[in-house]
Amino acid sequence: MLWPSIALLTFVTLQRLAELIYSRHNTAALLARGAREYAPEHYPFMVALHAAWLIGLWLFATGRPIDPGWFLLFMLLQGLRLWVLATLKGRWTTRIIILPGAALVTRGPYRFLSHPNYAIVIGEIAVLPLAFGLPLYAAIFSLLNGIILAIRIRAENACLKQSAA
Repeated sequence: MLWPSIALLTFVTLQRLAELIYSRHNTAALLARGAREYAPEHYPFMVALHAAWLIGLWLFATGRPIDPGWFLLFMLLQGLRLWVLATLKGRWTTRIIILPGAALVTRGPYRFLSHPNYAIVIGEIAVLPLAFGLPLYAAIFSLLNGIILAIRIRAENACLKQSAA
């Protein structure tokens, strides 16, 4: 049966496109308020990784059955994603944008983790392919995502530390 996999992949695709639009809006608003983008050089690689992950899922997961346990875990991650978005509001972007003088967010999921959005993305990159029975795909993209996130988190932490000083 094709429709369950197509419905899930359509949901994820539309979600990612909506997030890019939301991110662009927030980035423009933050820059207009005097914010600055930091460490943009890794961003195209991050976008390429996420695009390849999603395109590959369309190629390899369409028509595959969806494991209910992994699907439920993926949907839990979506709830956590919404919690991050609701907590950051206009400060959420896909880029590293620092608004001088703005305090770090320490409420919501940020009470528990410094980078909850990245933890959610780590989960999503692995869990969605696993929901389709693609463990090797999950492992490969988790490894690639880990490399990108190591670079990004190091850059983001350095920028936040520098801006707090």
